[in-house]
Amino acid sequence: MVQVRLPDGTEKQFESPVTPRDVAANIGPGLAKAALAATVDDKVVGLDFVLPPEGTVRLSLLTKKDAAALAVMRHSCAHIMARAVMRLYDRVRLAFGPTIEGGFYYDFDLDHALSEDDFPVIEAEMARIIKLDEAFERIEEPRDKALQICRDLEQNFKVEHIEGGLDEHETLSFYRQGEFIDLCRGPHVPSAGAIGAFKLLSVAGAYWKGDQSRKQLQRLYATAFFAKQDLDEHLQRIEEAKRRDHRVLGKQLDLFTISPLVGAGLILWQPKGATIRGVLESFVKDELRERGYQPVYTPHIGRIELYEISGHYPYYADSQFAPIQMEQDEQYLLKPMNCPHHIMIYKARPRSYRELPLRLAEFGMVYRYEKSGELSGMTRVRGFCQDDAHIFCTDEQVADEFKGCLEMTQFVLDCLGLENYRVRLGFRDPASDKYVGDEANWNRAQNALLEVCRSLGIEFTEEPGEAAFYGPKADFVVSDCIGREWQLGTVQLDYNLPSEERFDLEYVGADNTPHRPVMIHRAPLGSMERFMGVLIEHFAGAFPLWLAPEQVRIVTVSEKSEEYGRSVEKQLAATGMRVTGDYRAEKLGAKIRDAQLELIPYMMVVGPRDAENGTVSVRDRIDGDLGALTVAQAIEKLEGEIAAKTVRKSYGGNAGLGERGAGNEY
Repeated sequence: MVQVRLPDGTEKQFESPVTPRDVAANIGPGLAKAALAATVDDKVVGLDFVLPPEGTVRLSLLTKKDAAALAVMRHSCAHIMARAVMRLYDRVRLAFGPTIEGGFYYDFDLDHALSEDDFPVIEAEMARIIKLDEAFERIEEPRDKALQICRDLEQNFKVEHIEGGLDEHETLSFYRQGEFIDLCRGPHVPSAGAIGAFKLLSVAGAYWKGDQSRKQLQRLYATAFFAKQDLDEHLQRIEEAKRRDHRVLGKQLDLFTISPLVGAGLILWQPKGATIRGVLESFVKDELRERGYQPVYTPHIGRIELYEISGHYPYYADSQFAPIQMEQDEQYLLKPMNCPHHIMIYKARPRSYRELPLRLAEFGMVYRYEKSGELSGMTRVRGFCQDDAHIFCTDEQVADEFKGCLEMTQFVLDCLGLENYRVRLGFRDPASDKYVGDEANWNRAQNALLEVCRSLGIEFTEEPGEAAFYGPKADFVVSDCIGREWQLGTVQLDYNLPSEERFDLEYVGADNTPHRPVMIHRAPLGSMERFMGVLIEHFAGAFPLWLAPEQVRIVTVSEKSEEYGRSVEKQLAATGMRVTGDYRAEKLGAKIRDAQLELIPYMMVVGPRDAENGTVSVRDRIDGDLGALTVAQAIEKLEGEIAAKTVRKSYGGNAGLGERGAGNEY
């Protein structure tokens, strides 16, 4: 007999065998009809899942209201899409079809080159399949028979996957719907009729199992929602995201470029982009100085032994550039992280407790060899600059120092108008072997993070398995103005790199004996490249005045006002403002339109009357014509907005992009 504990705390007893479908029917016909899937002890399963014969299980029945049910439905829709493609085209070989954030995809190998022109035909076939409302039937077979089924179906990718990737599975599951059968661990909704509104989005190339040396497949992306209104809103957000694409805006606004000759994933900052970066760096450096940080500089490479001690090599060898072989068997590595270098600065001489906390900061370049298929503009690169700092402190100072790091990150994000964020605490997964150090130190570090976050009243979630290999961390996950989430700033607590097994760091305590310091790693912005890409999309290229590469443009009514315009430009430039002048022999409307297209925050239009009165006609990018002000008044207005680092709310709505999905394929 099994005891089923429901979310409201009630318990029901059932004779085995029993499924979530049986439990739903026992509760009532309405729930039995509405249920689409279930969670059993937090694992998402289908309604046909057989509960354990004895003991107690926690069961929650999932309906259209649950995000987990949406992910299940989307995976079912991926099977519908695959079935439609196989009906329409010959010799289709299936790879994987998982759900992802905002939708799902399926990888295919077929002779026909899929394009957007095919989407209406595929969607129409999917609609016909859904209308049949056939059940998703789960079939479990011994491994050998499963292998033979895939061979009989001539699904070579599935055969290879069983032979090379599923050795630990004695039995494997398939899902059948009509003539379509696919190797899949599920779960799925009961039948196709549960699938709501769907839409094919795009097609792209993808290598089998992400290996560039393997066959290239066609990846068909799509999404689905239970309600058409939700789909329509999602598609609108996709269009808005396209409008804000930093790769497009970066080129249009001349902010950055990527040269194939320089190398993929290596950013070349154009003067305008470099100006924004410089403003950000100065802003952060000023704040660091106020908070007692000391600047350091470190080289771009180091001996490989340095990173072997830290654990960055070989733990992350696959994501690093190959070692540089020198004479006499000496090897160097492009710097994957700044922390080992900062540690060696700490270790350069004996340290006393009187020096702690020691806060070292650097805008340092680091390098990672990301796969070419994962590179994306500025948000996924191979060389990036981190606003890195490392604090060396005593055990007693950890709470205050960690709190200070969180407060600084909050301050920086708030000044940039990124006020909608959550903190994700990445903790160690006890079952994983990727973490180094003593379990007691890990527990101590994780408890310290929890206490600090609670003391600050910060909303946080705990995610086991998301810690750095040397310690737990607090990541700031920021929502931009259209609701997309980006992981930006991070603060990490580290008892391991200072340990005897690693760098054996010490300081002389008040008792005149050696003690071990604790390290805190922190970067409010994270990667400057990634942060810039996020800012471009968040502001849609329309940066606030204090951050804009060009803050003011002087626009003359005619050539007669050029001399006065240049004198106004000179006055503004003397205050430190970034100002240019448009003195072309063009019509005023054309000059204003050009400044608007370049997203200049303010224009100052000058004509003969302005020259006589010592005024300028101020045009605000957001509010339009503000009328005539004296030059002094205009300067005072703009200086106040710059000093306050004002971020005016004109960059879009706050609708979210929806839940995250998860892959359901083997």
